[in-house]
Amino acid sequence: MDRAVALGDVTLSEGVDSWNTIIFLYNSALKEVGTKVEILNDEFQQVHQYNPIEYIKSRIKAPESIVKKLRRYGYESSIDNMVNYVNDIAGIRIVCSFTSDIYRLAEMIGRQNDLTVISVKDYIKHPKESGYKSYHMLVTVPIFLSDRIIDTKVEIQIRTMAMDFWASLEHKIYYKFEGNAPDYISRDLRECSGIVSMLDAKMLQLNEAILKAKAAQEEDTGAV
Repeated sequence: MDRAVALGDVTLSEGVDSWNTIIFLYNSALKEVGTKVEILNDEFQQVHQYNPIEYIKSRIKAPESIVKKLRRYGYESSIDNMVNYVNDIAGIRIVCSFTSDIYRLAEMIGRQNDLTVISVKDYIKHPKESGYKSYHMLVTVPIFLSDRIIDTKVEIQIRTMAMDFWASLEHKIYYKFEGNAPDYISRDLRECSGIVSMLDAKMLQLNEAILKAKAAQEEDTGAV
């Protein structure tokens, strides 16, 4: 079976040249990765009696957003350029309760044999200048068609609920001002990002204290 790659500087093989086919591939990739993440979450619940994932969102990037990104990068609007240079056409966002869950999930996803991790960007340890924080993984997943296998890119974003709230607000402001928000708004957003970090750290400490207290309580109960 022939294998083509929807990645990097590889030219699309014959037959994979229409918009509908490309969107079909990205939708299929979202289903594949989404199922893997849900299975990992279910397994974690069974083994540890704990769900690290609060919720999962997935989306295919809108055509106008793809065109804008290509223009920003200096490329013509073509199927090949779209596939080769826009890495977040298919995106999955995983929202967790605690920062520790982010790295635990990233490690679990990275161990999946049929996923290939292309790149990792840790905006939690190294936030963007705007204050944006999230953990990004670019992976490829094989899509098995009737006559070929096509490795298709999916961007995975993992963040806490607090980070997601901040990012959603920043996204709305960015588009409202077309990337040119007043300085005082950008400054306040960065300050809020610091507050989000403190909140995440405090909630993680609180959760660890709760688990420790519960374990001690169960130990005392068992000793009686």
